[in-house]
Amino acid sequence: MRRVFRPLTVALLAGWFLVQPLQSAQAQMATLIADNVSFDGADTVQASGNVEIFYEGQRLLAERLVYDEAADELQIFGPITLIESSGQIVTATFAELSGDLKDGIMRGARVVLEEQMQVAAAELERVEGRYTQLYKAVASSCQVCASNPTPLWQIRAERVVHDQEERQLYFDNAIFEVAGIPVLWLPRMRLPDPSLRRATGFLIPTLRQNSQLGFGIRVPYFITMGDHTDLTLAPFISEETNTLEARFRRAFTWGDIVLNGAVSRDSILRDETRAYLFGRGRANLPGDFKLRFDIELVSDNGYLETYDYSDADRLSNGVEISRTRRDEYIAASIETLRTLRDSEVPIEDTLATNLIRGTYIRRLPRLFGGQATLGFDVQGYEREADAVSADLEQACTDAGLTAAECLSRDVLRSTVEVGWFRDWTLRNGMIARTDLAVAGDFYIVGQDAGFENRLYRITPAAAAELRWPMGRTAANGGRDIIQPVVQLAWSESYGDTVPVEDSSLVEFDEGNLLALSRFPGKDARETGLRATIGFAWTHFTPSGREYALSMGRVYRTEDPGVFGGASGLEGATSDWLVATRIEVSDRLSLTNRSLFDDTLDFTKSESRLTWFGRKVTASTSYIWVEAAAAEGRTDDVSEWTMALGYEFDRHWTGNLGYTYDFVSNSAAKANVGLAYRNECVSVALSLSRKFTSSTNVEPATDVGLTVALAGFGRDGRPYARSCAEVKG
Repeated sequence: MRRVFRPLTVALLAGWFLVQPLQSAQAQMATLIADNVSFDGADTVQASGNVEIFYEGQRLLAERLVYDEAADELQIFGPITLIESSGQIVTATFAELSGDLKDGIMRGARVVLEEQMQVAAAELERVEGRYTQLYKAVASSCQVCASNPTPLWQIRAERVVHDQEERQLYFDNAIFEVAGIPVLWLPRMRLPDPSLRRATGFLIPTLRQNSQLGFGIRVPYFITMGDHTDLTLAPFISEETNTLEARFRRAFTWGDIVLNGAVSRDSILRDETRAYLFGRGRANLPGDFKLRFDIELVSDNGYLETYDYSDADRLSNGVEISRTRRDEYIAASIETLRTLRDSEVPIEDTLATNLIRGTYIRRLPRLFGGQATLGFDVQGYEREADAVSADLEQACTDAGLTAAECLSRDVLRSTVEVGWFRDWTLRNGMIARTDLAVAGDFYIVGQDAGFENRLYRITPAAAAELRWPMGRTAANGGRDIIQPVVQLAWSESYGDTVPVEDSSLVEFDEGNLLALSRFPGKDARETGLRATIGFAWTHFTPSGREYALSMGRVYRTEDPGVFGGASGLEGATSDWLVATRIEVSDRLSLTNRSLFDDTLDFTKSESRLTWFGRKVTASTSYIWVEAAAAEGRTDDVSEWTMALGYEFDRHWTGNLGYTYDFVSNSAAKANVGLAYRNECVSVALSLSRKFTSSTNVEPATDVGLTVALAGFGRDGRPYARSCAEVKG
């Protein structure tokens, strides 16, 4: 056989085989397996009974075949199944193919792509092993069973061409049918086959009804710009807005860039162009350095929330370069901030919105059996206001700020800090630790008559800590681990009083219970003599449950007067810090962290309950924080949030979300969604409502509908199908 069957290896399941002589070292090897093989003269081979051919990654199964060597043609009698190296499966009742299986005609054919999309045709033509042309074809990814012969949707076409190299399907004179009813006709149509990940073309459209934007449709168009770059344009057209959304992505060997943005003209702000641009970039630089930049720009304060692009109420633009090694950390950044909060917009010029920072931390060789560290930190803040005008002062008053809090101050701080610690394990199992540190701060202050231009401060600190971890195993296999701890610490600042910029918001939790300073920044230092007690207990059951409790408190010789009431650290004695956790296998999780005093008067409390079930996924959380003007909260925070997901069956899923504000006694947000998915279609319906309003955004209701046909393009979500399920 000129192309495929020379030389020919014939293995017979009846018990005999024949190997023809090798005629060329370069000839392609093919293998034929059959129950019976016969030779009619020198140019014709016939095979019958469980015929199989293996050639260049292709596998052909048939009932009978006849090969004419002179014409280099195969006549194949079905049922026929051709499995190609690409994974495409072709079935037919009869075929006339060339010897290499690349060209020919197949009748009563059906093509199955990636076990998802199937195209049936009266006749199929193979061209050059690349193109498959199907005439009078029907395409669908839906189940077609004896009990359900009419698929949910199908596309009838006069001709369908499958380009296996480009992985595209071309339809001529196409009619789209739903439940057998024609709903759309197109003279030509192109769709990706299921194996294609990226291709230029339209993506799934979305219908949207918004109480502010009206009823509209969003139609994304994806544009490939090489193997590593793409652009998505998504016009959103409605009664109240004309919007063009865009996303640009570019991957490099050294990093990536992603830009998202939109431009709108709407009836909310007539005769104004509204827009936003969010971007991020990451790059790996020489010397193990990493570069990061972020862009967040918006034309007006209400645009992001109205169009549901982001819930951010503060925007950041900046660039950072950093390097992390085993004994060294280096970082430098420049950042600008913009507030979208109603309470802060009128006084934005008094906020520190331009920031620079540089950090260097070095772990030194072991010293006196312990570990020493050296750190340098530079941080600067600039405000837009050169001076507090009368209008700005009035805005500060309206916002509840005092004259001392209404600032035009610019600050540059540099800090040098040296630390050392060492651990000892005592004979009785106790662990002792000693910490020593000293920090020096230098300030340059501008535009604030309350401070000198040059300020200096030095803060030494020391701490001694003793903890005693103990464990036991019960007879039933349960394990308990108990660890009491006590720390005695001292620190004091000498020099000038300095402005506090980045330590106004203090979080008291397990992470800083034993810290030398519980302030988040370096501009404020905890001072005085103090003792901290703590206790941690964890219990593990044989069934996989886990219970944990930790608690602690700080006692001081005197009130330092530097902590606010909402921090839980105010006064000579702090609030009790109590944290609990319950884990039941991988299904149930309950956590709580609370701050309260001896009279059980809570300063802060947050709880979260999560359940992962076979059909139900649920979570709920509650947070309580008392008001604190110094932290920008004029009212208490008391909010409950709930999220629920439920799988009704293998096709239907639903979700529900709700947020309630107990301070205002009203709902804040609510959303509900319902989704249906089978092997050939997915439908998602969503309804959401934002009840809160601001000077920029009114309460809004949003309804969205998305319908996607499966089988076109790879979505990475395989779906099992079986006619047995339909019968059952």
